[in-house]
Amino acid sequence: MTLDATQALDRLREGNRRFVSNQAAGHVVSDPTRRAELVAGQEPFAIILGCSDSRVPAELVFDQGFGDLFVIRVAGNIVAPSQVGSVEFAASRFGTRLVVVMGHSQCGAVVATLDEVQGRAPNQSRNLRSIVDRIRPSVEALIASRRIDDPDRLLNDAVRANVRASANHLRHGSELLEHLTRADGLVVVGAEYSLETGIVDFFEGVSRRHA
Repeated sequence: MTLDATQALDRLREGNRRFVSNQAAGHVVSDPTRRAELVAGQEPFAIILGCSDSRVPAELVFDQGFGDLFVIRVAGNIVAPSQVGSVEFAASRFGTRLVVVMGHSQCGAVVATLDEVQGRAPNQSRNLRSIVDRIRPSVEALIASRRIDDPDRLLNDAVRANVRASANHLRHGSELLEHLTRADGLVVVGAEYSLETGIVDFFEGVSRRHA
C-alpha cells in the first residue's frame, strides 16, 4: 500500500525513535522470505537523499528493512543531475510521495567546502571540487552574512544551509517533481541526523500538516 507523505514521515519518525531508544526491530537483517517477495517489484515508502558518510546508514537510522526505502547516497547530500533523475525515477515509477534530503552533523564535505572558501584547503582533485562547488553557494552566502566568528556554529549552520539548498533544487529544478508536488502530493523535506544523539530532526519543508 502506497503511503502519503504524512504517513511516510510518521513512519520514519517512529523508526528513528526506536533506533534512538535502542528498541530497533532488527528487520534490516536479511530475511529470505522478504527478499523473495521483492523479486517481483518494490514499493518504497520514502526516498532518502543522504550523505555517503559511513556513520549515517538510512535503513538503520530509521529502523527500516528490505524494500522500504529508496536510498540515494552521495558525499555532502548534493543534488546533481543524476540525483535529480534518481528521485524522479522513484517518485514516478513507484508512486513514492515523500523525499527526505538528510544531512548530518560534522559533515566532511561541508567541512571541505568551508576550508576551500576560507582559503585553508589544499589543491583538490577535479572530481572532489565538483562536490565542493555544489555546496559552495550556500556556504558563501552564510559566511557573508555572519558577524560572529564561531567555527562550530558556522559548521552547524552550513550543514543546514546545504540541506535547504538541495531540497530547494529538487523542488524547483525538475518539471516532473514540480508536477508531482502540485498534482499528486509529493513532499520534499530537509532533515539533519545528529552523530552525537542519533536523532533525525526534520527541520525544513515540514508544514503544520506534516508536523
